[in-house]
Amino acid sequence: MVVGVLAALCGSLAWTLSSSLWRSIETSLTAWQLNGLKIVIATLFLCPVLLFLPWSEQTNGLMLLMASGALGIALGDSFYFAALRRLGTRRTLTIEALGPLLASFYGMTFLAEIINLKSWFGAILVATSVVIAAFQQPPEKGVGFNRQFSSQRLGLLFALSGVICGVSGAALSRQVLLLGQITPLQSAAIRLLGGLVLIIPWLRKCIRPIPYPRPSQIRWPRILFATLLGTNLGIILQQLALQKLPLGIGVTLLSSSPVMALLLCRYEGDRLRLGGIAASFMAVFGIWLAVTS
Repeated sequence: MVVGVLAALCGSLAWTLSSSLWRSIETSLTAWQLNGLKIVIATLFLCPVLLFLPWSEQTNGLMLLMASGALGIALGDSFYFAALRRLGTRRTLTIEALGPLLASFYGMTFLAEIINLKSWFGAILVATSVVIAAFQQPPEKGVGFNRQFSSQRLGLLFALSGVICGVSGAALSRQVLLLGQITPLQSAAIRLLGGLVLIIPWLRKCIRPIPYPRPSQIRWPRILFATLLGTNLGIILQQLALQKLPLGIGVTLLSSSPVMALLLCRYEGDRLRLGGIAASFMAVFGIWLAVTS
């Protein structure tokens, strides 16, 4: 249990730090193209693991993990980026806060996990803290943010789809990891491969339209480090958390990134407001309730 809690919190921290790094990288690539770039680089980092996977002995489990990666990494992240473009950060994170509650429901319904009232209350507190954290973001100025009603409805659909795909991918991973025959490292590698297989046709279609200038060479060290930290290490820690913790609790802890991001606001030219402090305490209390239930 302790290992799972530490893995989930460290994974959430890794995603927070990598997100800050990505925001600091100036590039002409779109968010969708960056997502594809991250998947390609992260998969290359884990190629040695892919070479030694038990393909013949664990075919069904590996196929489920590939489907998990296609859902959570390729589709889920792409839907999330599309929602950000249409809804902005606040609205998107508000909808993303449904993740812990949906994961708890998934765990009860499909994995026969027992979620007591204390865990439910903890998940609700963490989800609420994410919403509060979302409203600590500076208001969008209209750059890359479409305010038209039709686009907002499409953004809402993308955001909900992103939550469903992300939680579904996590549920498939936990189902396989519970068998104990595939390690979290192997699970992370095969999930990235699944995401890559799904996104390759889209990447091939979008290679030519990438506008110039491309990212200059000096940015590549930060791109590589952000990918290694957030995509590789983050997903490996996520898989370890999903192996050790019930789905609802695992996703609840992994969803604390927006709250952790408040701690970095001073380094990004912002200040921590009273609402951010309240969100942080609420998240800590919610996490305590979830892990002590």
